[in-house]
Amino acid sequence: MSNEIQIPSPGPFFYAVNAFQHTEAIKAAIELQIFTTIGQGIESVESLAQKCQTSERGMRILCDYLTIIGFLVKEDQGYRLTPDSAMFLDKNSKSYIGNGIKFLLSPLMTDGFRNLVTAVRQGGTVLSSEGALSPDNPVWVEYAQAMSPILLTAAKLTAQVVNGDSQQSKKVLDISASHGLFGIAIAEHNPNAVIYAVDWAPVLEVAKHNAQVHGVGDRYHTIPGSAFDVDYGSDYDLVLVPNFLHHFDMETCEKLLRKVHHSLSDGGKVIVLALIPNSDRVTPPFASFALQMLATTPSGDAYTFTEYAQMLNNAGFSDCQLHSIPSIQYQIVSAVC
Repeated sequence: MSNEIQIPSPGPFFYAVNAFQHTEAIKAAIELQIFTTIGQGIESVESLAQKCQTSERGMRILCDYLTIIGFLVKEDQGYRLTPDSAMFLDKNSKSYIGNGIKFLLSPLMTDGFRNLVTAVRQGGTVLSSEGALSPDNPVWVEYAQAMSPILLTAAKLTAQVVNGDSQQSKKVLDISASHGLFGIAIAEHNPNAVIYAVDWAPVLEVAKHNAQVHGVGDRYHTIPGSAFDVDYGSDYDLVLVPNFLHHFDMETCEKLLRKVHHSLSDGGKVIVLALIPNSDRVTPPFASFALQMLATTPSGDAYTFTEYAQMLNNAGFSDCQLHSIPSIQYQIVSAVC
C-alpha cells in the first residue's frame, strides 16, 4: 500500500479551461500546412516561416507549443514529426485526417457547447429542434468527405468480422451510409455482395464516388432520403447501421430497428457499429462521447451494450452479441432476425 500523500492540485482545472488552445493550435498548424512541410524533412524555424509564409516569432511559438502537447519533436536543428503526426497529419500520407476539422470544428459541432448549461438543464441541444439531425444538413457532406480516411480502417476491420471468408451472395443494406465505406468494405471482401445505401441524396454522391474509386461501383446502389421514411425493399441478408443510433432516444431507435427487422430475410443479421461505453458510463475514455450527443442532438446518447441489446430484442431480434474490433475504439453489436 502506497504511503504517498496525494496533494490536491489546480492543474486539471487549468488544463480543462485552457483546452481550447490545443484545438486552435492544431487547427492553425493544419491550415498553415506545418505538419506537411516538416514531413519533407527536419525544418528550422526560419525555413518553416518562409515556406508557410509566417513570421519567425509566430512559427517558433506555435511549433514549441505543438512540441509541448506531443505533436512535434524539437531538436537542435529544428522540428520533426512524431510517428502519429507523420501518419495522420502530413497531407502526403494516405492516412491523412487533417480535413476532419471541417466537420469536427464546424459550427454544428461547436455551437451546441457554447451554451452547455442550457443543454444540461433541458436535456438536449440548444441549436434547434433537430440540431445535427436536420434534413439534408450540408454538414453531413463535409462529414462524408472529411471522415473517410479516419473510418477506412474501421470499415475494413468490420468487414472481416462480419463477413469472414464467406463468398456467398449477399444483399446488404447500409443505413445512413455517409461515405459508404462500411458497405464498400463488405463488397470488397465479398465479390458476390450487392450494396444498397440509404442517406440524403447529396451525401450519397460521396458514397458513389468512393464505390467507384474502390472498384465496386457496379454493385453499389443508392436509396436517397430519410432512413425513417424511405422504402428499404426486402430480403436483405445483412443490414449495417454504423454510427447512427446514438443520435436518437431509445424509443426512436427501436422504431428504426423494427423497420430494419422487416427488411431482413429469415436468419438475416443486423450489425450496429458504435462507440459503446462500459456499464459505468465513464470508461473507457470515449464514454465522454455522450456529452457531444447532449450538446448536438435533442435526445441522443452513448448507449451501453445492455441498452443496445434491449432495443434489438424489443424490435424482434435475438442472439445479441458484442464484438470488439482490434486496434480501434468501435465495437459491433450483432443480432439475428
